[in-house]
Amino acid sequence: MSPFFDAKSKNGEKYLEVYSRGIEVLRLTALNKGTAFSHEERIELGLEGLLPPVVLTLEHQVTRLHNGFTEQPDDLSKYQFLRAVQERNEVLYYALISEHLEEMMPIIYTPTVGKAVQKYSSMYRSPRGLTFTAENISRADQIVNNYPWNDVRMIVATDSSAILGIGDQGHGGLAICIGKMALYTAGGGLSPFNALPVDLDVGTDRTDLTEDPGYLGVRDKRLTGKAYYDLLDSFVAAVHKRWPKAIIQWEDFAKDTAFAVLERYRKQIPSFNDDIQGTGAVVLAGLLNACKLKGETLSQQRIVVVGAGAGGVGVSKVIQDGLVHEGLSREQARSQMFIVDEFGLVIEGISPDEYKKPIMQSPENCADWDTKGEIPSLLEVIHNVKPTAMLGLTGVAGLFTERVIQAVAEYNKNPIIFPLSNPTSNVEAVPEDIFNWCSMINTGADAYPIIASGSPFPDVDSRGKTHIIGQGNNAFIFPGLGFACSLGECEEITEGMIIESAHALANYTSKHHLEAGRIYPPIAELQAVSQDITERVMRLMLDQGLVHNKEITFENYIEKIAENSWKPEYLPFVAAEKYES
Repeated sequence: MSPFFDAKSKNGEKYLEVYSRGIEVLRLTALNKGTAFSHEERIELGLEGLLPPVVLTLEHQVTRLHNGFTEQPDDLSKYQFLRAVQERNEVLYYALISEHLEEMMPIIYTPTVGKAVQKYSSMYRSPRGLTFTAENISRADQIVNNYPWNDVRMIVATDSSAILGIGDQGHGGLAICIGKMALYTAGGGLSPFNALPVDLDVGTDRTDLTEDPGYLGVRDKRLTGKAYYDLLDSFVAAVHKRWPKAIIQWEDFAKDTAFAVLERYRKQIPSFNDDIQGTGAVVLAGLLNACKLKGETLSQQRIVVVGAGAGGVGVSKVIQDGLVHEGLSREQARSQMFIVDEFGLVIEGISPDEYKKPIMQSPENCADWDTKGEIPSLLEVIHNVKPTAMLGLTGVAGLFTERVIQAVAEYNKNPIIFPLSNPTSNVEAVPEDIFNWCSMINTGADAYPIIASGSPFPDVDSRGKTHIIGQGNNAFIFPGLGFACSLGECEEITEGMIIESAHALANYTSKHHLEAGRIYPPIAELQAVSQDITERVMRLMLDQGLVHNKEITFENYIEKIAENSWKPEYLPFVAAEKYES
């Protein structure tokens, strides 16, 4: 597994063969058990006298750390507390967050991770992952060999150009990759020793970062064109050479590169873009369940998507695929979806952006509209389309004003409204406001909006009923999808796998929570959701002949998923001779 240890098994019992000794063991986050080392391990590994004499259990350690977590004064302090635990003791970190996932996910992921990204340089304590730059990319093969894990299966890589709704964050985007990798393990069962967060530091166009003496990233303007793709080409080649079974999740790339990067590499190395495909899958799942609550189908909906960046276009494409899955033609599906960017409705022949082409509206479908200008505004789109669903992926706080929400409510007693932008400070509208504004238009007891958001929001009490605000979080999709593709050793991640993961999430929620009005499950069930998605995607891969792991068959795939799911537990350590690589 690494130059420091290897996983072994004897008589069915797992243990770690450890090549390190003494203080090195306590300094290696993968090996350190802290106060949980047994007396025998302390003697064998040269730890005697270096630790307090009492031996504690993992459960006791988790309890002590949870107490320390709750004593932190604010969310950013809690984030730093958890990162410090991760950099001391990997197993203990995952045991802690797995046991308290619903409480801690808003800290390790959205919305707190957005603040951590912005303060990455000032809060920096310990190295994690790999960073590639224009200066070091010529040594990419050497860099990947510097990483201590010999069997990397999942890589989350960002160029930090479009982090959440806060844009270009330079080197700070690495915090997003670290958070995603944590969810792959805590939610999806991927071993942290098969994981690699990567920052492709191609520079930043923000002078406030480059002129900050404390900024830790490259202080040049962002690479573009050939220089940019040359760097990515070298990165992909080096990764594929050292870890031929690795999958790349492209994360938070700007709209002008996100689609191009995905298309350039998806057949070279199995990869997907979480903002395009992961967000699309989770939104599709929420829409499917919102339709069930209304007693309707997806194909009956008229959908307005506000925001045409990577997330907005990605969501639109996946929903379009979902409509086709229900039996509509591609053209019918496109005619029921209306994408609005900062200029207004995205219309074929008017919008210059090539990446928007698959979701552009045909001019014939809006030729008879009464509008003030050539391009219909958001309100004009609403009044002409009379949408049943409106989705926000703009990153523009407050864009869904009272006037906009009430315009949608005029045509629906149960409008589907998803303000999905992250972090919380960038949300298009607060759920409580949406309820209040809709109630001014529709007064019936059964008239209420169906809402999901990107970040967590409290439940809303309206007309004597409590409405649960679902969180359309990508974390419901990518851990299970990525783990299935990794374990199955697929050569390409197909659109069919994305749609299957969406239906798996929708079906899980429908089975367990739809009766209570939920369109997404609670975060506490992330592990169960991810397992369900892993099983469904693996079955699809087997059906389509896409599984290249010869150990996995139709008869044993559920057993193999369980067998390979990593759990945070202390294995016995056995001292071995010093490893020579």
